[in-house]
Amino acid sequence: MARRACGLVVFRRLPQTSPADSFQYLLLQTSYGQHHWTPPKGHVDPGEDDITTALRETREEAGLEAGQLRLVEGFLSQLRYQVQGQPKDVLYWLAELRDPDTAVVLSEEHQDYRWAGLEEACSLARYREMQGTLRDAQRFLLAAQEH
Repeated sequence: MARRACGLVVFRRLPQTSPADSFQYLLLQTSYGQHHWTPPKGHVDPGEDDITTALRETREEAGLEAGQLRLVEGFLSQLRYQVQGQPKDVLYWLAELRDPDTAVVLSEEHQDYRWAGLEEACSLARYREMQGTLRDAQRFLLAAQEH
């Protein structure tokens, strides 16, 4: 059975920029292992539903409370990959930081964070699956702006 994790692709809007450059994504750098960069995410606790996990992990890892975020309807990305030979499923929802100046407060699980535009975020993320999720989020947000 695959391990399950859930998280949020947190973004903020930058005013007075072109539509393609108006979004920045929050990535956290782990304190352990290869110090990879990902959005906040973590494993589902027994009895916890997926979105509750995503919100809890974002609060624990980045210090961002549910009330500081706006979940974006209609976006869900599911990643499936192997970790140490075991299957892992990760679900990501999209959430906008209501106040783009809100401070990020890291847990001990992470050593750094960065707000990055799409290309920088994809460069930091390194893994093809995560890059795909970020690109899908950008396409989704740009399409929503057009309507």
